[in-house]
Amino acid sequence: MKPENQNFFEKVYEVARLIPEGRVTSYGAIAKYLGAARSARMVGWAMNGSGKYEDVPAHRVVNKAGLLTGKHHFDGTNLMQQLLENEGVKVVDNQIVNLEKHFWDPFKELG
Repeated sequence: MKPENQNFFEKVYEVARLIPEGRVTSYGAIAKYLGAARSARMVGWAMNGSGKYEDVPAHRVVNKAGLLTGKHHFDGTNLMQQLLENEGVKVVDNQIVNLEKHFWDPFKELG
């Protein structure tokens, strides 16, 4: 991995660690907060590689429509959904129910 990507990934992990329990954010919202609005895919790559960090709640990062697009990166077929439901977030057909209620926008929350 290139050093600049590693640095970006670390910034992504710092933001992800701040997502409160029971809330979710999107790849794009994290990218926008980091000043790289067109880098949602890179945020996704960072989340894919976050498994080595136990303190990065990657299950709280979904796509802009609330779909659990990263679920195949978790052990077990429904682990991402189970982790979210344990926090009170309802998921139906791999999609967050009432996304607006659970959405955490780092741009607004962190300023």
